[in-house]
Amino acid sequence: MAKRIVFTGGSGKAGRHVVPYLVGRGHEVLNVDLTPLDHPGVNTLIADVCDSGQVFNALSMHFGFGGFETGKGPAKVDAVVHFAAIPRVLIKPDNETFRVNTISTYNVIEAAVKLGIRKIVIASSETTYGVCFAEGDKDFHSFPLEEDYDIDPMDSYGLSKVLNEKTARAFAMRSGADIYALRIGNVIEPHEYGMFPRFLADPPSRKRNAWSYIDARDLGQIVHLCLEKDGLGFQVFNAVNDTITAETPTMEFLKKYAPRTPVTREIPGFEAPLSNRKAREVLGFREEHDWRKYVKGA
Repeated sequence: MAKRIVFTGGSGKAGRHVVPYLVGRGHEVLNVDLTPLDHPGVNTLIADVCDSGQVFNALSMHFGFGGFETGKGPAKVDAVVHFAAIPRVLIKPDNETFRVNTISTYNVIEAAVKLGIRKIVIASSETTYGVCFAEGDKDFHSFPLEEDYDIDPMDSYGLSKVLNEKTARAFAMRSGADIYALRIGNVIEPHEYGMFPRFLADPPSRKRNAWSYIDARDLGQIVHLCLEKDGLGFQVFNAVNDTITAETPTMEFLKKYAPRTPVTREIPGFEAPLSNRKAREVLGFREEHDWRKYVKGA
């Protein structure tokens, strides 16, 4: 069913693919960002999501000039998707990364809940698993990486995402709203598959991403499925594609390139070490963009 969605951060690397995907599924989207998104039918509201007042206004405004024609004030918002953030370490000072990412998420969830919006999807991250921005060569605790893993990042970005998940859980318990956190993997845009031969030639270079990725368009599908799936309360989903970025079956690959890390269940075939099994089983996710489609000789 088509929904009216406020999407924060729709002009970013992931958002500029996810927003068109949602529009293509019939949803009406208002982008809230500091820079415009050039997509037909999507207005961008320039707003600072670290300012609580701006967030409350953004979630209770007309999406465009057409809204004035009804004479009934702004229509109800059905869902909020919160992707706005400083997207990694080493862009801003660490304390600013932590401040922006945590305060903005608190503001968005609080405003949504208090305005009666019952579906919220937030961007968490693969960095919560603790290796992506770790100091030195840190091993994962175990494989596969699934949503019940003891997440333990040591960096400001990953730590902000852990806190955001806790914030989401608190508001979901308090309000009864559905709040789903997506642990988004390494986002790959359509033009970036040219990097994969290099990934395949140098497996250790992909350890920090757990040899996994998410096609930006498949991320759009996951967000759409979250919007369609009601009644789960607080949930965490790994948002990644199905398969490992390697040409060797996963169990054999991990024995060679992660020999110190225990494997807690059989990982069949080429299943990604950062597993999307929950998204497939609970949401019905079916990837459309396996990297092998785009890499010659794979």
